[in-house]
Amino acid sequence: MQSISEKTNKITLEKEYGSFIDGEFVKSSNGFIDAINPANGELLAKISRGNKEDVDLAVKAANVAFQTWSALSIEERASYLHKVADALEENTDRLSMIECLDTGRPVYEFGLDYDIAVKQFRYFASAILLDEGTSRALPDGQLIVQKDPLGVCAQIIPWNVPMIMVSFKLAPALAAGNTIVMKPAEDASLSTLEFAKILKDILPKGVVNFVTGYGIEAGDALINHPDIHKLSFTGSVGVGRLVGKTAGERLLPVTLELGGKSPHIVFPDVNIDDAVENTTLGYCLFNGQSCILGSRLFVHDDIYDEFVAKLVARAKDVKVGDPLDPSTRVSALINEKQGKRVLSYIDIAKEESAKLLAGGNRVTVHNHEYGYFIEPTIFEATNDMRISQEEIFGPVITVMRWNDIDAVTKEANDTEYGLAAGIMTNDFKAALSTAQKLQAGSVWINQYFNFQTGAPFGGYKNSGIGREYGKEALDEYTQVKTIAANFNLPPAGFFK
Repeated sequence: MQSISEKTNKITLEKEYGSFIDGEFVKSSNGFIDAINPANGELLAKISRGNKEDVDLAVKAANVAFQTWSALSIEERASYLHKVADALEENTDRLSMIECLDTGRPVYEFGLDYDIAVKQFRYFASAILLDEGTSRALPDGQLIVQKDPLGVCAQIIPWNVPMIMVSFKLAPALAAGNTIVMKPAEDASLSTLEFAKILKDILPKGVVNFVTGYGIEAGDALINHPDIHKLSFTGSVGVGRLVGKTAGERLLPVTLELGGKSPHIVFPDVNIDDAVENTTLGYCLFNGQSCILGSRLFVHDDIYDEFVAKLVARAKDVKVGDPLDPSTRVSALINEKQGKRVLSYIDIAKEESAKLLAGGNRVTVHNHEYGYFIEPTIFEATNDMRISQEEIFGPVITVMRWNDIDAVTKEANDTEYGLAAGIMTNDFKAALSTAQKLQAGSVWINQYFNFQTGAPFGGYKNSGIGREYGKEALDEYTQVKTIAANFNLPPAGFFK
């Protein structure tokens, strides 16, 4: 078996990547952006700094491709998606390693990412076969309700989980018969561009296009392009509002998956050791750089002291280190800006008199002094503090006591977000009763991050609009047409 270092040495990347438009990589006319390994500062490659001209070329290609792609039978589109899934599965090891280098996340995590991504393409290849319209007889004809694709879809994804985001966006849109222009995040585009090489040999040209670049240039040009028929964005609430405003002004359908500040409620009957492990995964996964993580922990009074003591001990045992080390569980944040942001929130928490129980420091990793490695950090806080209310995007959690289920449910809901939530208890009745009251799009009982294929994903309140991941996503990429057909014209004189 090859070691991680041996696998890394065999990875070859292009020195420069143009945007992927109409089945080809198009040379940049606007310069390049450096793709930097966030753990050690190594220049991995240069990616195109896409602009309005690149976006225009991509949208034109997607519009042309839409004519034939949308006309394919659902069986033909399903076959294409299965081929994409097969190819993605075959290339998982290589793409995972590239993504590890590009994002700084621990290499052990990417098996989960790519399992989710492969399943997305397989799921929608099957789901589209059952996403039928309806038909019923009329006294003198037939009523037909059919689902039509929207057209060219603009999709913008973040940097934290690139291939999960690619699959969330592409799979339902393609299955429904749409074509796509996607802008990956400028901080993590390499695995997506390498994936484009795979798509080139599978999909007809122009069906999927990737334009890399900055949001203010390529992203803005994309969402404002007059020939776009649908907007889909995953990212911050602030940018999401701008995308939503654009969609509203142009009356375009829009899907927004935005921020989160998810509560995780621990009942007193849990196995404490198991619950501590589940909690630790719930705030450390992805280096804490995810909108779904359980970053607000509510622990019942009866077990609070023992639970928190064990949680602190477990935080100190989490290995912070080289992303390529399979035993590493927390590694480099995506860039210096994000690292400083997380450290600034730690300072804010101290200023607000939150009690630091563990972590709080940047760690120096040998041969990776460039990167921002932040210890798993635990604060004892109150729910009204900024550290408990604002999204941090780092391995930071606040812990709070509770002893009344109605009060803790109210506190759990007391945030602008509503993306995910967790509950841990052996009392299934109490778990379901609490889950019903939580204002969150996904509630995970006794296993955090329990994504199940086909389960819709999206948020309440400022966490977004619309749903992805499940069959409901097909509704986000189709429009309904009603055809009422009579066999005969009404007899002459019926209007007299």
